[in-house]
Amino acid sequence: MAPGLLPAALPLCVCLLLASGSAQAGKLLVVPMDGSHWFTMRSVVEKLIHRGNEVVAVMPEVSWQLGQSLNFTVKTYSTSYTLEDLDRGFNFFVDTQWKTPEQSMYSVAMGSSKAFFDITFSRCRSLFNDKKLVEYLKEISFDAVFLDPFDVCGLVVAKYFSLPSVVFTRVVFCSFLEDGTQCPSPLSYVPRFFSMSSDALSFMERVRNHLNYLEEHLFCPYFFQTALEVASEILPTPVTIGDLFSQISIWLLRTDFVLDYPRPVMPNMIFIGGINCHQRKPLPK
Repeated sequence: MAPGLLPAALPLCVCLLLASGSAQAGKLLVVPMDGSHWFTMRSVVEKLIHRGNEVVAVMPEVSWQLGQSLNFTVKTYSTSYTLEDLDRGFNFFVDTQWKTPEQSMYSVAMGSSKAFFDITFSRCRSLFNDKKLVEYLKEISFDAVFLDPFDVCGLVVAKYFSLPSVVFTRVVFCSFLEDGTQCPSPLSYVPRFFSMSSDALSFMERVRNHLNYLEEHLFCPYFFQTALEVASEILPTPVTIGDLFSQISIWLLRTDFVLDYPRPVMPNMIFIGGINCHQRKPLPK
């Protein structure tokens, strides 16, 4: 698909899931991620509203970018942390990445990334502690949840309300994209996230690729430990992170094979790389 058609095609993909009839708009529950993740997601949400869909977004009261000048319904909930706590955790994360970038799942799980994401994961507990908000969401018959998987709360919300989910993301930690879509990802030519290799793997690079895969399975559960603890408090039955990712209906992936190497894909994996690039003037011939 030509890059220029991507912005127009993306809302259509989401609307196809939301609409119960061919010409009927849907009701969408949005669970966003704060920071730069919200910039592109917001433009998609506004496009869906322009096409006649009803949108309700749930957002924490404490955030950097969420809730500013929005033209759709926003429901906020209080958090257990302050803006100073959020800034402190993020600054520590950035400083650490600048000095010693985390280049393995072990370093992500044991380093500054986990401390910052633990703050992010705690938001879900705050959301479900707001009983009035939960009752409000129950009363509305949503058609789907539109979410950023870096904030696992969207997956918990979809599970709690038994709603189909549409994920909007660039990458996914660990093997949850492959596991969730039941998509093969052969280690012989699909490099893992931290491998820093191409798809033309030597024998030793394939060995390291297998080791990276094993490392993910060892340390990813620890990275998502807080998210699972919160999910176990909210959901009636225990779940794994794999359970949450396996319920996703559509994956909108902000990437393209121009950037990544060839790999197997599934029908519900839709590539929308370039959706966040605004078209100016076409290049001269």
